[in-house]
Amino acid sequence: MFLRQVYDDELAQAAYVVGCQQTGEALVIDPERDIDRYYKLAADNGLTIVAVAETHIHADFVSGSREFSRDPNVTLYLSALGGDDWSYSWPDNTTSVRYLRDGDKIMIGYVEIEAVHSPGHTPEHLSYRIIDRGGGADEAVAIATGDFLFVGDVGRPDLLESAAGVAGAMEPSARTLQSSLAGRISALPDFVQVLPGHGAGSACGKSLGAIPSSTVGYERRFNGTLKLAETSTEGFVREILSGQPEPPLYFKRMKHVNRDGIQVTGGPPQAPKLNADEFVRQSKSVTAAVLDARPDRRAFAAEHLEGAICAPMDGSSFTNAAGSFLGVEDTILLILESERSLDEALRKLYRIGLDNVAGWVTFEELKAAGVPMTALATVPFQRFDPNRLPADSAVLDVRGSSEFGDGHVPNAVNAPYTRIAEQLDRLPADKQYYVYCASGRRAALTSSFLEAKGYKTVLIDGSGDEKFIPHVA
Repeated sequence: MFLRQVYDDELAQAAYVVGCQQTGEALVIDPERDIDRYYKLAADNGLTIVAVAETHIHADFVSGSREFSRDPNVTLYLSALGGDDWSYSWPDNTTSVRYLRDGDKIMIGYVEIEAVHSPGHTPEHLSYRIIDRGGGADEAVAIATGDFLFVGDVGRPDLLESAAGVAGAMEPSARTLQSSLAGRISALPDFVQVLPGHGAGSACGKSLGAIPSSTVGYERRFNGTLKLAETSTEGFVREILSGQPEPPLYFKRMKHVNRDGIQVTGGPPQAPKLNADEFVRQSKSVTAAVLDARPDRRAFAAEHLEGAICAPMDGSSFTNAAGSFLGVEDTILLILESERSLDEALRKLYRIGLDNVAGWVTFEELKAAGVPMTALATVPFQRFDPNRLPADSAVLDVRGSSEFGDGHVPNAVNAPYTRIAEQLDRLPADKQYYVYCASGRRAALTSSFLEAKGYKTVLIDGSGDEKFIPHVA
């Protein structure tokens, strides 16, 4: 049996290629949209992809199943258990698809994949027990848990409400998740490997571990949220619904895209190289959105093209900025540090369904052409005095609401940066906003977005815990 994790560091997302080395067949679980990576991995190991399975309708990336559906050699395996609202609607009569229920089995050569209904994160969620029949096993070696069970945490049950807008879904989903965890995990032996759908940094949980896999036995002993699910329904519900990070705005669009379908393109878009004059001309279009992807946010703060949004190719900043601040209607222009980062930027946009990229240029080419630049007004946190601000100003805290609840600058307004694009009507345009977070990273992204929207901002850079006071409701 062949088993390989394919990990996306930006989205902290894990797909899995499971193969039978005796027959040369392979299955991909939870692929992202740029599927060439999985074909290459399979081919490099003498395998042919014949099947794709999804654990659930994803919220944080565009699934690659739609792209795989155009391969006549591939059969899709999707959940049949989403009910009227969360069942796949995009497969048509040209799609080779089989809908799975609890206990259904897939054979990939001599490797058995058994669907395990594990609802709570979403109603249709499936996990997959993997049994190496060709190796003589009659018990599972691993279970691919998607967003059901993570290393050190469990999936969040609030996204149907907090991201997709399904009112009243949060608490019932939490109770369903508790029941699933208590029932499904208890039936598995300690030695079974846990293959999670995400790792640390994903917005699909709040305390995910940074190691790529675990075992059922280890999680039973050390995963506090799982232990709570096995011992206290009410305690679990309270814990799992508290302190979850605000999901980026693009999550709602992803849920609908993955349920209803997206255009098949055959791969990430290509983007033309533009000269400085053409780039600046296109940037002035009302539909243009300029993403400055240079990795150093402080270099952006010091000098950037007017109207550009800070979206560093560093950690999750690029995807979170693009997904939180842009929509499919925007025509994207990229400012890069060098051409070497072009493919990575295009793939990251493609994975969240942002395909309309009109062109790119390097920052140094803009500078060499004499294009005028601007800067973000900036003050270090240690020199920021919230008691001595101009009358027409306000302090904006762009951390998560749970962080804000733990303490904040006096009289600050909380607007988590991943949701701020839908909250602009709360922010009068005639004020100057002093913007802070915990380090300056999120504040830099937000300040650039607000400046692009015509607001006046001052970026408060660095950490300022000593200036925080406890939240008073």
